[in-house]
Amino acid sequence: MSAVRMCSKVSCSRPAAATMTYVHADATVVIGPLGRRAEPGAHDLCAEHAAKLTPPVDWQLIRIESGQAPPERSRDDLLAIADAVREAADRADVRSTRSETSAADSARPGSSDQAQSGRKHGHLRIIGDS
Repeated sequence: MSAVRMCSKVSCSRPAAATMTYVHADATVVIGPLGRRAEPGAHDLCAEHAAKLTPPVDWQLIRIESGQAPPERSRDDLLAIADAVREAADRADVRSTRSETSAADSARPGSSDQAQSGRKHGHLRIIGDS
């Protein structure tokens, strides 16, 4: 037996009828059918608050009605996501290679970079005793 979820709005005692989620990176708010379970970052709203909700300025609001299926990902969407992941991995590899190269250069005896700032180890810097 599960408890009835209530509206997340302060001082509202009505049962939840919809779930609101948002993506800051995309400046998008989505109001859809009530989620099957409570999720972090998702807010359950009663029907009235869900209907009256307006997004912040310059944000997009997407409403998914309960009889409407959520938008499906197309093959193009999935390929775009895969390409973005590959590009991010490539950038990380390039940064890693640059870090290794600069670390090797700074490890040479007499290197002024090593004397001034210490050895680099990832994003941390090891500073020796003076």
